[in-house]
Amino acid sequence: MSDVSPPAAHPPVTDWVNDFDHTDPQWTEDPFPIWEELRAASPVVHTERFLGCYMPTTYEAVREIANDTEHFSSRRIIVRDVRPEITSRNAAPPITSDPPAHKPAKQLLLPPFTPDAMKKLEPRMRAICNELIDGFIADGKVDAAARYSKYIPVRAIAHMLGIPESDSDLFIKWIHMILELGIKDESKLLQAVQEMSAYFGAHIEARKDKPTDDLISYLMNARDKAGKPLEESHVLGSLRLLLIAGIDTTWSAIGSSLWHLARTPVDRERLIAEPEMMPTAVEELLRAFSPVTMAREVVKETTISGCPVKAGNMVLLSFPAANRDPKMFPDADKVVIDRRENRHAAFGLGIHRCVGSNLARMEMQVALEEWLKRIPDFRLDPAGTVTWSQGTVRGPRQLPFLLGKAM
Repeated sequence: MSDVSPPAAHPPVTDWVNDFDHTDPQWTEDPFPIWEELRAASPVVHTERFLGCYMPTTYEAVREIANDTEHFSSRRIIVRDVRPEITSRNAAPPITSDPPAHKPAKQLLLPPFTPDAMKKLEPRMRAICNELIDGFIADGKVDAAARYSKYIPVRAIAHMLGIPESDSDLFIKWIHMILELGIKDESKLLQAVQEMSAYFGAHIEARKDKPTDDLISYLMNARDKAGKPLEESHVLGSLRLLLIAGIDTTWSAIGSSLWHLARTPVDRERLIAEPEMMPTAVEELLRAFSPVTMAREVVKETTISGCPVKAGNMVLLSFPAANRDPKMFPDADKVVIDRRENRHAAFGLGIHRCVGSNLARMEMQVALEEWLKRIPDFRLDPAGTVTWSQGTVRGPRQLPFLLGKAM
């Protein structure tokens, strides 16, 4: 990203239990032993960073918070260095909505993401995957994050929104500014929100004269409980949400899954031999490499798993850490691709469970199926370096592979 400077540095962490920082390079590189250390210390830990922030470390504590909308608000969903005033301009309903506004905002978004709607989208997804593979398969090597996993959800959501798939790099820039740089630099986040709003505003204007059959027109035609059209700020907020939530999350999950399969030939070979196992494997890959950490704001003092939490603090709601809790999942740190009982929290818990879960599952399954059909043999390129994203969504950003059997 040549046009955006790297985030400002935080002091390095020397005491994870009392001073954790999810943007620390150690956490970015390998968070799993850190979560284990935090879980062993307490079901809830606290840091003075980010103006005061708690983190539940167990599945049970994460579930308690996710289901408690009285003491925990979703008005802020990213733990950052600053807490700007909440306005309709930076809201993204329904993910930033609390009851009672949440339910109607979420119900509006459910119809375009049903399993039946995903079946109609699937042929386009398979075509996108094969178009991408065509672009690099002859090279014998590829950065699978930059050339494959990144573009699958970007092009899918662009297709659903009725905006040009060729604008993909613009969407990726905004996501990088909001989810990574924006944690430490408020101006980058505001710039991205303004640019996105202007972009979608132009598409909304164009559709006023020429309606289309896509998600933008769908939201423009939606009505609230009183039968009135949605405020334009609501439409813009939901469009920003769909673009952000629909891209980085699935790109990260596909990339992490390919990273695992590159390092674990036995799992790769089993999925090729038993393709009917793919849906079960996708659930396990979602559990083991859940990309999304959300946030809540403590609005009323309470206790979680016996630990007091005070109003005015943020909460780092780590669904990935919950999914590695050995009390909930036997062999929690092992990837068991035929794991039968798998009540993972990769799509969240409580009322804010992900609207796009059917889309994400379909994209992951199609991306892995089409890759394995065309590229059954691949491995990490020892000459390259795997890098991971920092902050709210974790996934590989560089994923260098050698394609074909080892010579």
